Amino acid sequence: MSERSKSAQPGGFQPGFRPRRGGPMGPHGMGIPFEKAKDLKGTFKRLLLYLKPRRFNLLIVFVTAALSTVFGIYSPKVMGKATTKLFEGFMMKMRGIPGAGVDFHYILQILQVLAALYILSSFFSYLQQYIMAGVSQRIVYEMRNEVNEKLSRLPLKFFDSRTHGEVLSRVTNDIDNISTTLQQSLAQIITAIVTMTGIIVMMLTISPWMTLIALVTLPLSFLVTASIAKRSQKYFAGQQKVLGELNGHVEEMYSGHVIVKAFGQERKSIERFNEINERLYDSGWRAQFISGLIMPLLTFINNIGYVFICVVGGIFVTNGRIAIGDVQAFIQYTRQFTHPILQTANIANILQSTLASAERVFELLDEAEEIPEPENAVVIGSPRGEVEFENVRFGYAKNEPVIENMNIDVRPGQTVAIVGPTGAGKTTFVNLLMRFYEIDSGKITVDGVDIKNIKRADLRGMFGMVLQDTWLFNGTIRDNIAYGKEGATKKEVIDAARAAHADHFIRTLPEGYNTVINEEASNISQGQKQLLTIARAFLADPVILILDEATSSVDTRTEALIQKAMTELMKGRTCFVIAHRLSTIREADMILVMDHGRIIEKGTHKELLAIKGFYADLYNSQFTGQGLGTAV
Repeated sequence: MSERSKSAQPGGFQPGFRPRRGGPMGPHGMGIPFEKAKDLKGTFKRLLLYLKPRRFNLLIVFVTAALSTVFGIYSPKVMGKATTKLFEGFMMKMRGIPGAGVDFHYILQILQVLAALYILSSFFSYLQQYIMAGVSQRIVYEMRNEVNEKLSRLPLKFFDSRTHGEVLSRVTNDIDNISTTLQQSLAQIITAIVTMTGIIVMMLTISPWMTLIALVTLPLSFLVTASIAKRSQKYFAGQQKVLGELNGHVEEMYSGHVIVKAFGQERKSIERFNEINERLYDSGWRAQFISGLIMPLLTFINNIGYVFICVVGGIFVTNGRIAIGDVQAFIQYTRQFTHPILQTANIANILQSTLASAERVFELLDEAEEIPEPENAVVIGSPRGEVEFENVRFGYAKNEPVIENMNIDVRPGQTVAIVGPTGAGKTTFVNLLMRFYEIDSGKITVDGVDIKNIKRADLRGMFGMVLQDTWLFNGTIRDNIAYGKEGATKKEVIDAARAAHADHFIRTLPEGYNTVINEEASNISQGQKQLLTIARAFLADPVILILDEATSSVDTRTEALIQKAMTELMKGRTCFVIAHRLSTIREADMILVMDHGRIIEKGTHKELLAIKGFYADLYNSQFTGQGLGTAV
């Protein structure tokens, strides 16, 4: 919307903004390189503030997670008793002891206890997930509301200085990342800690020596995991980078497929795709191959540990120090012990990424807002449309003024045309008039009232806009026209469409006023879109109109129709027309010629031609091919 230089956002990205890296995970918890928060501690404390009001729920989650884990951990110990009983009965029968055999009644009791343990474990696990889901969704709900309310209070310069993708990423991806982590990772952390603690305790109750053997293999497992992870990370990073390049190429080629075909660049496009795809394959293959070594090596290390445990366990069973069922339970615990370790390492990465997401959301919430509304705001009961600029100065950056010492006086009902080359400040003029930006000095008044003393909603309610870039949302034609006035009736919508000369084409559509405009608004023509925006302005019935000539991309017949509708719309209203084709503003009451933020000429069409200045050169360049030939 702004005409200022785009140097503030090179390549579409702002300094310090980094594309989100997340989502795809390598095997065994090997994630793609994550982004770290700049202020890890501060962000973590601020995120905890959202959890504080729900500490009772979190306490229940902790208790239920602990109970679920404890019941699950105790199960192998109980199962070991059944194994021991089976083994003892079998050995007694082998020795030929009269009446010896397996005590199936005891085994049945063990199975019943196991079933109860598994059921209780599942129940508490479900309860923990249910409560945590409620907590996380409520926190994210509040966070989304805060972000949405914040966006409504941010000035236009915030959106002008950032890409749409960056803002959307913070509102959607980053908040979704926080939601997923709160719902899953917090519970997993609790489960992992309780599991590791419980397993170590259970192993120690079986045999301290066997526990020592099991723990000796852990440093080696960590060393192997860290070593492989370090080597695979760069390939995962390369894979993500090339994937973004591939997505960008595909999006570009499909969005511009008509141009690609028109210039016969299909082969070049395919070759480029194949080259990027080849690099993606290479990076992906290397990343998966290297990270895929983790589990085989960990399995090998663990199997060595199992061998020592089995040997030592067998010796202890022979000596009668422990039962054979305890060896079985111990091996199960050893196998279970590896999982929470890997899970904890993966969660640590996820938490880093989540804190980075939270930091970006908090940065958005901390952005400077619009100047607060005045407490004793002036309400103009019957606005006339008188506008005055008094020594107005404005710049998007300090010491770089775009508009300097602007003075104009527009009486009610006048039509003022604004012309000038690209970057002259035409759109900036409109932004200041509607208070999308705050002026640096001077004063802008409407009906003699400083616009700073009027509520923004009341001020903008006096204006109607018909811009060159039409904006229609996904909905019916009736809804799009009714957007101009809250609570508009069906009759008012139809009357506005008739006034804008849009009623005829609307009725030729299959569903008439109920025709749904798709997301791209591609099911109606450019001229029809403009007629709908004019109908919307008719319905709003504004005192002041801002018109950006909208006939540059339509046929002659549609242009005449649009011009006729705009002429009707302008009657009796103060109008500001950003003019591109000077032939359309000959009848304007005042023409402002702008260049480098200054009004260099002012007058009617005839007056400006008579002085043979900048305007005359612009006018002649359009009709005779002589003069400056400067774009407007």
